[in-house]
Amino acid sequence: MTFIYDAVRTPRGKGKKEGALASMKPDELVSTLVGSIKQRTNNDVAPDALVLGAVGQVGAQGGNIALVSKFRAELPDATAAIALNNLCVSGLTAIGQAAAMVSCGQAETVFAGGVEMMSRVPFMADKADFYSDATLPLRSRYMLVALAADRLAEDQGISREDLDQAALISQQRAEASERSGLVESRIAVNGLDREECVRVGTPESLAALKPAFGAAAEHYKDILGRDIDHRHTIAHAPPMSDGAGLALVGAEGAIDAKPRARIVAWAEVGGDPAESLTASFAAMGRVFERSGLALDDMDRIEFMEAFAVTIVKFMRDYGASPEKVNVGGGHLAKGHPLGASGAILLSSLLDALDEANGRYGVVVAAGASGAGSAMIVERIG
Repeated sequence: MTFIYDAVRTPRGKGKKEGALASMKPDELVSTLVGSIKQRTNNDVAPDALVLGAVGQVGAQGGNIALVSKFRAELPDATAAIALNNLCVSGLTAIGQAAAMVSCGQAETVFAGGVEMMSRVPFMADKADFYSDATLPLRSRYMLVALAADRLAEDQGISREDLDQAALISQQRAEASERSGLVESRIAVNGLDREECVRVGTPESLAALKPAFGAAAEHYKDILGRDIDHRHTIAHAPPMSDGAGLALVGAEGAIDAKPRARIVAWAEVGGDPAESLTASFAAMGRVFERSGLALDDMDRIEFMEAFAVTIVKFMRDYGASPEKVNVGGGHLAKGHPLGASGAILLSSLLDALDEANGRYGVVVAAGASGAGSAMIVERIG
């Protein structure tokens, strides 16, 4: 069996130069979380590996960000340092890879998670050829996720009013969570002790916003294949942000501390690149199949609000109880630090399970061009 001894996260800061975390380096965020886990578990952990997800692996996040973070955290020389990029599911992929290392005997303990500082490494800063490569088959060419979200909303018959309601719920719950145990594993950094991006609107203010992404459609018209009704506003898109999340994954008895949870199952899948964000649903189906559990067995659910369309589709099509889903608010309110998000969601899930005294929880994450990941954990009370 493989366990999560602890999982922590930073608050999410605005991904701008004036953001509360922008004066820090990504490896400093990770080092802070390493130190926090050591303190919280009362163990000077010497892990076999540090596995870290990041999407923009250039500039401040280049040069193997896991290696730089290892040095910053003063982990042992023998600790392997592995950086990976699986787009917006990277943080959860890193934790899944850590679990695989432990389960096959390659490691006893692994620090795993993700980091992204969009104030330092902006979206698409790596300038990959993929973003403009017209030699790829049309259906697999890169398209801005916001446009994929607009097209998916139209195809799924999800209305502007549905999107507004999802954003409002996320904002209200995020604000309320600041006064609850749902932030127990969030570690204050650089003076920031709250989610900096959260702003709570009203039905009227949300309805007054204009669709935000129509102007970009001209650059992707061949891939889109048709004119679409642009429905997503800035309130339906997660703010760009800075943040990090980290878990200590290990075998039974690997350290002298009680684990917080057992990893029951993990699934990593690819999906239809033309539908972009829908691989999360496939990953969720596969993880339930592997575990023998069902959605109704989950006491808490963290479903990535990649864009508002995804959470609306999930709530409409899967029958989950609203009282179990994203109880502390989600990405639409708090922000999306790309490679860190999956790890942040896992930490949030453990806090939600603790507060509810629940047993099972699932985290589901989606990325661009058909990336999906999901993990089920069992809380150890």
